[in-house]
Amino acid sequence: MNKAEEYFYSGVEKANSGDYEGTIKEFDKAIKINPKDANAHYNRGLAKGYLGDDKGEIKDYNKAIELNPKYEKAYYNRGVAKGKLGDYRGVLKDYNKVIEMNPSYADAYINRGVAKGKLGDNRGALKDYNKAIEINPKFAEAYYNRGLA
Repeated sequence: MNKAEEYFYSGVEKANSGDYEGTIKEFDKAIKINPKDANAHYNRGLAKGYLGDDKGEIKDYNKAIELNPKYEKAYYNRGVAKGKLGDYRGVLKDYNKVIEMNPSYADAYINRGVAKGKLGDNRGALKDYNKAIEINPKFAEAYYNRGLA
């Protein structure tokens, strides 16, 4: 195992213990050695999100996506972070991409539906909640959101 991998795994361990500041420091070290590690950028973004640094979180997801344009989880979590900042058009773009990559991702339909609702598109939101229910008929949140729409 090389030094960048050691820092990466140390960062994962710190994240698992809830030490997100320590997590960021370990991923900083891993990224300094290997700046093209999309997973390190992604995981550092997760830690920043836990600490409330939504803009920093998005910046790391952007880099992970730049390095790996098919990084589904980075698009998904970037959408979550954009939602926290009220960027619902950005949320739609990210969840459209997630759904394009994985059309059976029920959670992506739920989150896209929420964004559509925030933008006043209740019919579009309803379609997304229905699709989530079609994918997972036991998805209580989808039924709840559909009722609200």
